[in-house]
Amino acid sequence: MFARRHPIMFSMLVMFGIGAIVIISVAALFYLGKRDATFRFGEQVGVIEITGVITDPKETLTQLKEFRNNKDVKAIVLRINSPGGGVGPSQEIYEEVRKTSRVKKIVASMGAIAASGGYYVASAADHIMASPGSITGSIGVIMEFANFQELFKKIGVSAFVLKSGEYKDIGFPLRKMTPQEKALLQAFIDNVHQQFVAAVAQGRKISKEKVQAIADGRILSGEQAKVLGLLDSLGNFEDAIAMAANLGGIKGEPSVVYAKKRKFSLLQYLLGSSTWTGVLDQITASALHLGYLYLPGRA
Repeated sequence: MFARRHPIMFSMLVMFGIGAIVIISVAALFYLGKRDATFRFGEQVGVIEITGVITDPKETLTQLKEFRNNKDVKAIVLRINSPGGGVGPSQEIYEEVRKTSRVKKIVASMGAIAASGGYYVASAADHIMASPGSITGSIGVIMEFANFQELFKKIGVSAFVLKSGEYKDIGFPLRKMTPQEKALLQAFIDNVHQQFVAAVAQGRKISKEKVQAIADGRILSGEQAKVLGLLDSLGNFEDAIAMAANLGGIKGEPSVVYAKKRKFSLLQYLLGSSTWTGVLDQITASALHLGYLYLPGRA
């Protein structure tokens, strides 16, 4: 009845409804397309962001695997803003980057800082790019301990340890470290340091001797690192995207897709292994890490 009496009004309402549906649909696709590669089409450059202290590699490993298996992603950019992190996590990401680079070209793009563990990860890429003032280098390993023996004496607190072996309580904060313990830890650090040197030499395809000469923990600007052969070119994030597209054989303007972020699960955090694994990671990384900047409890 309404349609017969008011055909113009009815047509306008229909057109308005269709227009609203189209606008909402396009907006939804645009929003989801920015978060999920599913809604992108054509040849793509995938972007994986590594930000902050490197402690848990699982998300980055998953992102690398997903992009490696995505036929539309022709090349990958690792956008790194990290002062370093745990030795094990950095090594895990390094190996996954090398595995992925056998299938697709990877460009490491350094932001403000990609030092120590951040550089460890970058060295596995096919091409490393940084700004002239990016902070990088710091090839080295550090182990840190605190000693509260004198403080606890003043407040009348004492402690004792039962152990199964001579070195089981090495680093215990209520006693001084023995010369033998220091020697044992130094040998351990030297071994991990040589692993770092070997990884950089392998990734950069330069001699261990050349890496060793500058693997004394020094930090470098992007410009200095390029002179020393630790990176390939100077440029910003957009330059890295263009480089990755070129290496991946993409013609014209590439479509850029960001890796999906793992969704936070309160239930998993409270009941799953992530809570306790995270605590253990923090304890381990606070003692032994690849880092440049000192942060509370880690570096």
